[in-house]
Amino acid sequence: MATIEECRAALEKLSENMGSAEGDVRAAATLDRSVSCWITDLDVTFVGRMTGGRIVVRDTLQGPPRERAGIRLRMTGDDLVALVDGELNFAKAWGSGRVRLEAGIRDLLQLRKIL
Repeated sequence: MATIEECRAALEKLSENMGSAEGDVRAAATLDRSVSCWITDLDVTFVGRMTGGRIVVRDTLQGPPRERAGIRLRMTGDDLVALVDGELNFAKAWGSGRVRLEAGIRDLLQLRKIL
């Protein structure tokens, strides 16, 4: 099982990948939205903001998200690490319910370019 530190590192790596992206992915990464990522097996939520082509984690909270973020992710720590490392296909994980992504329809259309 992934640790809180490994999950935070995975989010930082995702942020770095977004920051160095080009083309359509770079355009999609420029959304400015609040973000929450609930790691269900650790019962921890990372909250922050997607801005300037990066994800800035501002806080780590115990339990599920307390407020509704513009972009909401929910998954296990192992799945987060595997997604960021390229070992888990996002579309298959989302389709099977292993990974949950909730956002407005316009944001979902942009985010599919990143994920």
